[in-house]
Amino acid sequence: MAGQYRSGQYRFRTGDQALVRQINLAVIMHQLRENAPISRAALADITGLNKTTVSSLVRELIERQFVREVGFETPGGGRSAGRLAMMLTLDPEAGYIVSAEIGVDFLLVICTNFAPEVIWRCKENINPDMGQQVIFDRLLALLHQAVANGCKTCHTLLGVAVGVPGLVDQASGTLLFAPNLRWENVPLRPPLKEFIDAPLVVDNEANMAALGEHYFGAAQGYDDVLYISAGVGLGGGLVHGGRIYGGVSGFGAEFGHMTMDPEGELCNCGNRGCWETQVSQRALFRYLRRAVGQGRASLLIEMTEDNLGQLTVPIVVEAARAGDPLALEALDVLGRQLGIGVASLVNALNPQLVMFGGILSLAGKFLLPVVEQELRRRALRWNRDAAQVVLARHGFDACVMGGVARVFQAILAEPDTLRRETAWAMTTANA
Repeated sequence: MAGQYRSGQYRFRTGDQALVRQINLAVIMHQLRENAPISRAALADITGLNKTTVSSLVRELIERQFVREVGFETPGGGRSAGRLAMMLTLDPEAGYIVSAEIGVDFLLVICTNFAPEVIWRCKENINPDMGQQVIFDRLLALLHQAVANGCKTCHTLLGVAVGVPGLVDQASGTLLFAPNLRWENVPLRPPLKEFIDAPLVVDNEANMAALGEHYFGAAQGYDDVLYISAGVGLGGGLVHGGRIYGGVSGFGAEFGHMTMDPEGELCNCGNRGCWETQVSQRALFRYLRRAVGQGRASLLIEMTEDNLGQLTVPIVVEAARAGDPLALEALDVLGRQLGIGVASLVNALNPQLVMFGGILSLAGKFLLPVVEQELRRRALRWNRDAAQVVLARHGFDACVMGGVARVFQAILAEPDTLRRETAWAMTTANA
């Protein structure tokens, strides 16, 4: 048979009518995501498909509850005389998506509809010292809550995504190495699949965040994006040609572990002087504690009731806004180190957009001017002029929005594969 190679047990899908229809359904879904509300006629114009084919595809997507009609609009969107066009959008009630992030010191879980609009969100503080099992059990509890809330408005669980701060083997869903969590070779997909009867994605948090901003945030419309995520550690993601670039092994864009100072601070990865030892929440707090320990005055002492172990990024930002010299100095130093690394990456990668996210993006007002100053000083003029520096639109939620984007991406690519007759949900075991 065509499309099969039996001796090697390989099977290739040929260009039959079913495949062509699948591709055309994906094309229509992508255009609806990017251009809705839009009419059938406009879809035909944009895609090059004939109007009969578009009408047939749209009818199928409406029957599958992915698409809905939202009312009439005259061609071109105006009020001029002419035949009224029925406008189409993705149906927010097509189903719900659950997305989670395991951070070094937090768990964050959201539930969205297919718009995607966030219909439930919960953040919980954790500590690596709690241990893997306790953290995993807390994650499962939050996922159960998200599913329970999603079921209230949408009946179908379309997928679940989990972002983690480390290297992930995509084939097995194993977290290979997360130095700041102190986790190594932790299988995540198999135990999660025991409780989740739905498509499941496990990926690096910065990769997910980059995709989330590309789909739903500040990177929409940009094909080549450098994403930097700064929190307890420093992560990165690359969008190239409109897709996440992970390199040969899928572990690319680990910018936080570039060596910036061979004799610098010891990193949790085992190396010295990694970029994240200079640009991270830990680096910021370390600088402030050393300065106060050397007798420097600061509003931070009063704001933390003389316990700098209680420092948080919002507290430092608040002190900087109040004009505290030490807080401003610490952010300036961190901004310079961030800018030096970004300038090198801009020279190496020549991106259209440099985007900064993670908890330290809360200090963007103070950091970005310093980053841009270092770019002007250190990046090649042609590369520098091509790159715009912005804050992630979704900020702290960029990763979980990226998880939503991963599920979206799979559905938009192959809407025909979703079994609408099955209302996927988590099992009630251990709920």
